[in-house]
Amino acid sequence: MPQHANPRGTFQEIADDLKARIDAESAMDRLPPVIDLMDRYGVSRGVVLRAFGVLRRDGVAEPVPGGRWRVVRHGEEVDRRPLSERIADVIRDDRLKVGAAFPSASALSERFGVSRPTVTKALEKLQSEGWLSEGGQGRVRTVRAVPIREERS
Repeated sequence: MPQHANPRGTFQEIADDLKARIDAESAMDRLPPVIDLMDRYGVSRGVVLRAFGVLRRDGVAEPVPGGRWRVVRHGEEVDRRPLSERIADVIRDDRLKVGAAFPSASALSERFGVSRPTVTKALEKLQSEGWLSEGGQGRVRTVRAVPIREERS
């Protein structure tokens, strides 16, 4: 992409380029980090964020906790519940029993595609609600209670 003396309109060109990449790469599930796009196109953070705003407006991408952006594919189901609720479902989905070791923040970060600090906040919420034991550096969190969830129709 040619360098522009004025970034006006550059964000639209970046958005168009990203849309083409999303269409061409069916496995692409996240937008590249802002810093990578700043370097690639030689623009400021604000210009990249405006391009992301265009993608959001067009329904092509959406922000996720932790400062990342995910690609939205047409017809795709997206779980928009709070992260703490989705992490609580891990107990049921993985059939964990009371006393079982709970996955680490790093493993959950990878599983849900969010940053470790975001996962840590959700785990602290589950801990305060009594679902998980207290974790910490070198300490494995364990399941303290198994949630009973009604299936929604």
